[in-house]
Amino acid sequence: MASISSQSSLNAKIKSICDIMRRSNAAGALQYVPEISWMLFLRILDEREALEQTEAQIVGAPFTPSLAYPYRWQDWASPTGKKRKELQDGMSGDVFGFIEEDLFPHLHDLKNQPGATTRQKVISEIMTERVDSALDTERNFLDVIDKVDEIRQEGVDPTHIFTLSQAYEGLLLSMGQKNNDGGQFFTPREVIRAIVRVVDPKVGETVYDPTCGTGGFLAQSYEHMKENLGPSATAGHLTTLANDTFYGREKEQLAYPIGLANLVLHGIDTPNIWHGNTLTQDESSGSLFRGAPELFDVIMMNPPFGGKEGDDAKTRYAYKTGSTQVLFLQEVIDTLAANGRAGIVVDEGLLFRANEKAFVQTKRKLLDECDLWCIISLPGGASTQAGAGVKTYLLFFNEAKTTENIWYYDLTDVKVTKRKPLTAAHFDEFFKLLPDRGESENSWTVSRPEIEAKNYDLKAVNPNRVEEVDTRTPEELLDIIEQKGKEIQDALADLRRL
Repeated sequence: MASISSQSSLNAKIKSICDIMRRSNAAGALQYVPEISWMLFLRILDEREALEQTEAQIVGAPFTPSLAYPYRWQDWASPTGKKRKELQDGMSGDVFGFIEEDLFPHLHDLKNQPGATTRQKVISEIMTERVDSALDTERNFLDVIDKVDEIRQEGVDPTHIFTLSQAYEGLLLSMGQKNNDGGQFFTPREVIRAIVRVVDPKVGETVYDPTCGTGGFLAQSYEHMKENLGPSATAGHLTTLANDTFYGREKEQLAYPIGLANLVLHGIDTPNIWHGNTLTQDESSGSLFRGAPELFDVIMMNPPFGGKEGDDAKTRYAYKTGSTQVLFLQEVIDTLAANGRAGIVVDEGLLFRANEKAFVQTKRKLLDECDLWCIISLPGGASTQAGAGVKTYLLFFNEAKTTENIWYYDLTDVKVTKRKPLTAAHFDEFFKLLPDRGESENSWTVSRPEIEAKNYDLKAVNPNRVEEVDTRTPEELLDIIEQKGKEIQDALADLRRL
């Protein structure tokens, strides 16, 4: 098999798979991303377990794979697989028959088997909603799995290309683009990276996202923590990262299995994700969350904007409101461990609204129980690529002491569009000033008394920006218009004489 030698060649391979899916009844990203998710997951799982089995044999250790014949990818999906050949030699319809009547039911039931492993439970959760293929014909289905089979980690040249997880992130990005509703699950990657860099989770700490979507914050935290370990990483460190570090909750059925697959593809063997409504505690599936701590060292999230909850959610929180964002802010404060750190995305409305009791009470709770030490005002188009046009902010706060001062950083002068998204370079000055919380044209500090005087209006108002005011009188403006009109008439007259 030829090596995949560049990121562009890997992306092209993924795109060719999506092209088949688009012409085969899976026209939009919300249809083809879930389909390719379970295929990529089973493909990489098969490769990973084959390697683990070989390593176990070398040292004489026992190894029991999660899947046995004929349910492994190498059996039914690989062009050389025994089951694949058997199915293709049979009558037309045998492939879909096996997938829908045998493979999927078997994978669904793995978690219910006596002594089911954590990995088998993850497999079941990822496959939980798969009852048939989104593709319209067996021929298209076989074309897709043949191309997925060619994407092997062993064929990826590590000197020129990122891991498969990078290509998968590109798929998730497509969910948040025009004509898709997947933006609700997607936070711009540079926003995630900036938050993770500021909060700086360490190995040994627990990392939690109460509404984790497709797992962006958790996956990026894993990459950050693993990279910071560098050559000092031990087997114990890697085991902790893979199994005992990352926790999340997700309500949406579409996002839940995709998030699990994304985390596994990044190398998180045990994604401790709870499926259900965080705010009401209405559980759909909690098997992967068993043993999770009640409080977390690091919390990062992007709560839904504009959502509304009913009375069953309001009763769980001190300050009653239907606003999803406000309830999630209370949730984060209440689940942050002693000396914990948080970084969250909020919309501007939460910060400036000072005429609704629950909004004011929640912001006062934040300042009383945590040190809200930094607020970044993002550009107006920062979330455009993720399908949202609202003005957003980043809040950073620590549990331990009350807020005395808030350091603001203003990025509103940056012009962001879908063609020119937010980049890491836009945060360069912020990270330069961050250690000392220095002041500049884009940064300033506001004291607690000033905040209280504004009834906890936390909106960023840059005092270093001098607003240009036009002091000309109406008469002066009319004179200018008249003069410009005369100049235009004179110019037209000159042109006619030519």
